[in-house]
Amino acid sequence: MKNIIKDPVPESFYKDSWQTYSKGIEGETTVMDRVALSTDRNDNLSITFMIRHTHRPEVGDRFSSRHGQKGVVGTIVQHEDFPFSERGICPDLIMNPHGFPSRMTVGITGMALQAYIFMGPIYYQKLKHMVMDKMHARGQGPRDMMTRQPTQGKLRNGGLRVGEMERDCLIAYGASMLIHERLMISSDPFEVQVCKKCGLLGYYNSKLKAAVCSLCKDGNNVSNLKLPYACKLLFQELQSMNIDPRLQLTDA
Repeated sequence: MKNIIKDPVPESFYKDSWQTYSKGIEGETTVMDRVALSTDRNDNLSITFMIRHTHRPEVGDRFSSRHGQKGVVGTIVQHEDFPFSERGICPDLIMNPHGFPSRMTVGITGMALQAYIFMGPIYYQKLKHMVMDKMHARGQGPRDMMTRQPTQGKLRNGGLRVGEMERDCLIAYGASMLIHERLMISSDPFEVQVCKKCGLLGYYNSKLKAAVCSLCKDGNNVSNLKLPYACKLLFQELQSMNIDPRLQLTDA
């Protein structure tokens, strides 16, 4: 800061560089919250500023009470469409009661409820998990070096995870081709050489320009097979523990 005061920047060095802050929702008020001036070892001036804007709650945003009873906004309705009590009071928020037995947050007495609907004041806070910040999609992008699968996370331009529960839903629907496309073709397809005689994975010999079985030392009974690269890594880890997974090819 001393160098900035002693040697001010001439007016000729200044130029207008208008930038539009596009992260906020249109129509919301954006406020310049904090501005920080700093210099590096070469006395290069850098200006860091923080922008704050008001975000209205929308479907997908997360709220929580003071007792850890978190939840996601399912729908937003008009005030005249909300239910009301005998005194004509409309609640601001309706909590799904199915979240209490499983989470077991503070307030459970173990006794039977005296009414079907309870209404009262409670403090709910808005969490930082907002749906507009979490929304993400990608077509092609970086892959992990070890597993050759798409990276994880929005910051690394990762892919959307098809987890165990998503896989089980697809199995229940019987969508076998969709499972094959999601879990292999769009993830980590890899072509390996499999020996039809012993069932172990082979390799491609660049000198012979042919696939060779690592156990039989022969390339006559080797066929190509496509499988996920993670499956190939699993076979190699099992072989490192002296467990030989063998494949039986029917349409080789």
